[in-house]
Amino acid sequence: MANITAAEVNKLRQTTGAGMMDCKKALVEADGDFEKAIEILRKKGQKVAANRADRESSEGAVIAKVNDAATAGAIISLNCETDFVAKNDGFVDLARQLADLALTVDTKEQFMEAKINGLTVAEKMIEQTGVIGEKIEIGAFDKLEAPYVGSYIHAGNKIATLVGLSAPATGADVVAKDVAMQAAAMAPIAAA
Repeated sequence: MANITAAEVNKLRQTTGAGMMDCKKALVEADGDFEKAIEILRKKGQKVAANRADRESSEGAVIAKVNDAATAGAIISLNCETDFVAKNDGFVDLARQLADLALTVDTKEQFMEAKINGLTVAEKMIEQTGVIGEKIEIGAFDKLEAPYVGSYIHAGNKIATLVGLSAPATGADVVAKDVAMQAAAMAPIAAA
């Protein structure tokens, strides 16, 4: 039996995001083999995900991102089961990373196969379900391209909007944000 140090447990925790006790158990089971411990935690995540597959994930974080040229934007929602998880800084940070990744693909299918930290997005959802212990999934995925794209995320990351303008005129950033805020506030059912 390998002698597992606190530093090794912490390293596995930093790598996977899993709890300290889960990391220690995985390292003990793997006899100190770091890569095998990661695989053990992944398999545990798959089991948790399978057990929670029928659960409703109606909470989460909605993030809108615009590329540096302000000509394309993406919105994703990272869904979970409880508002407690939805408000967690690590969860919101993951949603932001995923929104950045969404800017680089065209479809939700491509997005789910895109890599984040060595895993596909689909695999990352399973991993996070195991780490967090709640059903985690991608809800909304949408893209917008226009001569000028602006965005707005309402406080609490529950509502996000993208607005495309026909030209990148002076003050377009303010106009786009104002229109996006109105769209978020009024919840229109259609847009022209």
